[in-house]
Amino acid sequence: MDTANGVEPRDEAQGGGLSRRHAIGLFGTAGAGAAAVPLLGSAPAAAAPQHAAPAFHPSPDSGGACPVQGLHLTFGADPSTQMTVSWLTDGAVKRPRVLYGTLDHGLGSSAAAVTRTYRDGRSGRTVYVHHAELARLSPGTDYVYLVSHDGAAPDSGMFRTAPRGRAPLTFTSFGDQSAPQVTWAADGTVALDANSTPATKDIVTGIEQVAPLFHLLNGDLCYANLDVDRVRTWNNFFTNNTRSARFRPWMPAAGNHEIEAANGPIGLGAYQTYFDLPSRETDPELKNLWYAFTAGAVRVIVLQNDDLALQDGGDVYVHGYSGGRQLAFLEAELKKARASRDIDWVVVAMHQVMISSSDANGADLGLRQAYGPLFDTYGVDLVVCGHEHNYERSLAVRGVVAGSETLTPNPASHRTDSIDTSQGTVHMVLGGGGVSGTTNQSFFKDGTAKVLTAVSATAGPDGKRAPTYVREQAVWMGSRDVEHPYGFAAFTVDPGRHPGDTTTMHVTYYNVNKPGGELSVFERFTLHRKRSDGHGHR
Repeated sequence: MDTANGVEPRDEAQGGGLSRRHAIGLFGTAGAGAAAVPLLGSAPAAAAPQHAAPAFHPSPDSGGACPVQGLHLTFGADPSTQMTVSWLTDGAVKRPRVLYGTLDHGLGSSAAAVTRTYRDGRSGRTVYVHHAELARLSPGTDYVYLVSHDGAAPDSGMFRTAPRGRAPLTFTSFGDQSAPQVTWAADGTVALDANSTPATKDIVTGIEQVAPLFHLLNGDLCYANLDVDRVRTWNNFFTNNTRSARFRPWMPAAGNHEIEAANGPIGLGAYQTYFDLPSRETDPELKNLWYAFTAGAVRVIVLQNDDLALQDGGDVYVHGYSGGRQLAFLEAELKKARASRDIDWVVVAMHQVMISSSDANGADLGLRQAYGPLFDTYGVDLVVCGHEHNYERSLAVRGVVAGSETLTPNPASHRTDSIDTSQGTVHMVLGGGGVSGTTNQSFFKDGTAKVLTAVSATAGPDGKRAPTYVREQAVWMGSRDVEHPYGFAAFTVDPGRHPGDTTTMHVTYYNVNKPGGELSVFERFTLHRKRSDGHGHR
């Protein structure tokens, strides 16, 4: 690990004694040889079904099968015992499946994958995505796996399940990534997609240097809706991110640029197909758009903000699409989390923002109206988002400034180094995931900010509903990075030592620097609060 660039060495106690790079190196690069050579023992993994059939053996008469592409992981409903393995193919395949197990017991378990498809409304191409749920896993345990389908060479990865109960863990977060790629322009010439930068690739390498348990990807994943070939952009996004996402779950929130014309009832069909997420929503049109999961004593709630934001930012204006179902979900989740003696930290991941002092999109009054009272009532600790292509964080805020037209968040404390989140919520704008068009040079310099308070009833000549902005005093402003456009945050949780003890979240914001992609530390600070298992917890 490169400590010279400010990246802290990974805690082997957290990640297990065997590094993922070493373990996966035992497989080589997967391929046919990975199946033919029994490098792992043949005993089955604990508490998992046995796989009686042979491992993957591509045969000479089964050529022509689509290769495995874009291997990526997401948590299941219980991250300590469930993991979903997903991959893409360009066509239909037979018997998509996963072999998995531990290094001690070998690849003795198997899971069949379910194939989901969507037809891209622009190109007419059908995309095939395969999702295999691995269940009955052991908490806090390293697993290795191979994926394939008939006639295809296997691909492989490794992951660690979440701990059950209070334990140290690290997660990371950024939004607004895009994909590093060239494409065919409309006239058939080679072109660079307008949103691509080398940072889109470098930031993935940075995440792997930190090696978190999981990563939160806060919307505007690849900007496919703006590109000539949307399917190619999604494919390049997963090809880039599989360097990390095959080793740890990347848990996404859908942003406005995931809304693609003619792709599903509300334009989110591609996103809903590519990811299998722990959503409990029963309406197929709403599935995978909001969900929650627990890792250790951290409850993460992921939202899709176009439902409640006023801004018209996607291919289709879908404000209010859930009919209140998402907000009801959020309140139920917050109430349950804060009533639990097992949950200390409540983290919300979403795309559009409630705070911004950049002259770009601005904060959104619709989100302040909908979320603000709930975040205050139930004491949300941390909100991570994207949307603005810069880094900024707020002071701990609780309530609003009296009489403010914009519902200006009210500072509960002016500490920026050690923050008690029981006093207020800290918002972090992490929009430096690699996209071009950065906004770190657009910060207001007079202590003000702008808030989108309304949009026009109909679309204008540009196809968008025109925004109305009102300026406010940014009394909630905590820290912002004017010099560097790209970076991500890492959060390391210390659970404390005994019931009622103080638990701490150590936060580091890393810059991903030009031109070489090396990491440096922009700032460090801590969040803290009392554990929920102390005497008198409600």
